[in-house]
Amino acid sequence: MAHTTDTEINEIDVRTLVPMQRHQKIFELVDQLVPGGKFVLINDHDPKPLYYQLEAEHPQQFSWTYLERGPVVWRVEIGRLLKAA
Repeated sequence: MAHTTDTEINEIDVRTLVPMQRHQKIFELVDQLVPGGKFVLINDHDPKPLYYQLEAEHPQQFSWTYLERGPVVWRVEIGRLLKAA
């Protein structure tokens, strides 16, 4: 398992997974995040439906920051907030 420092952020590229596996894998990573932890999701389309699902299941517990918005690649930084609202 890779260890990261404060300046390193794990990236997960789900473009190689079949669509039905993507949300499961992402939610596994989300569930493993410690407060203040984050990762960058790389996808081949806007993962906005994932945002709504994440917010519905874990309201106001995560940050969602677009780093790149297509048209070929979307990169979103997802982080667990230090203190849930």
